[in-house]
Amino acid sequence: MRALSTTVGLVPNWYPPTRENYDLIISVWQWFPVAASLQWLISWYGMGKTSVASRLNLPGRVGWMTMEAPGFLSLLYMMNTLSAQHGLTDLPWQNKVLAGLFVIHYSYRAILFPLIQPSMSPLHLLIWLFGLSFQVVNGTCIGAWLAAYGPTTREAWAAQLSPFPTLQFASGIALFYVGLAANYFHDDELREIRRREIARQARLAAQGKGKGKGNGGAAEKHYEIPQAGLFKIMLYPHYFVEWVEWLGFWIAAGWSSAPARCFLVNEIAAMLPRAVNGKQWYIEKFGADKIKKKWAVIPGVW
Repeated sequence: MRALSTTVGLVPNWYPPTRENYDLIISVWQWFPVAASLQWLISWYGMGKTSVASRLNLPGRVGWMTMEAPGFLSLLYMMNTLSAQHGLTDLPWQNKVLAGLFVIHYSYRAILFPLIQPSMSPLHLLIWLFGLSFQVVNGTCIGAWLAAYGPTTREAWAAQLSPFPTLQFASGIALFYVGLAANYFHDDELREIRRREIARQARLAAQGKGKGKGNGGAAEKHYEIPQAGLFKIMLYPHYFVEWVEWLGFWIAAGWSSAPARCFLVNEIAAMLPRAVNGKQWYIEKFGADKIKKKWAVIPGVW
């Protein structure tokens, strides 16, 4: 028998949230795409290719890690704290697998990714705040659903994924891993461009012809049009395959999982305008002829 939820937590009633507050957060979270749509009206984005010098910039690696890590930390906190508050001492394996997938993705994205980047552009404080807020809310919603407010019994999971629970869960997990592997591949293609340029600048510096520092140090900014994998047909495949990951997660969680659905929809709403604006950046940087018929991020659509 479940124990009644208490208000104990870092922020009583909200972190972790009571069921009533969780429902309120989800209902508001579903409107995130409305706010994200404002990106269609502006081209500024204070991160990556479009970053500029500012007193409000944070160092790229530190900013990225502190912005992204609170997502999976929030999920782990929910899984540990909220389950205990509800007297759930042994969650079904499906809950643990989905939580594990979330942690796997963000252990890479928040920790390993910035550490293995040859270089990272500064991150504007405003972007950091938006990203941090997204991660905390998203991690709280998915974590609370997995910890207590979604299916917490074998019977509940059978109903959640009816009529073919094993097939649906396995299909979703498989799709998630396809997206994850593709994400790693395309990220590394972008890193390879930077590695080659750092090595080139180091050679020039050794010959007294350039400013590169070598040995993984800072190098002058350099951009190319990637060509490997899905880069052959689109400019932001690393966005596209991340959406594939979270589509797989949603399938495995069940179509009625509001947090999983919101995550995918909200990611697309946040990233699609950046990809479309980014294509315009590529055109201005390299010329329309070199971009030719490459899509921004969705083949045949954008």
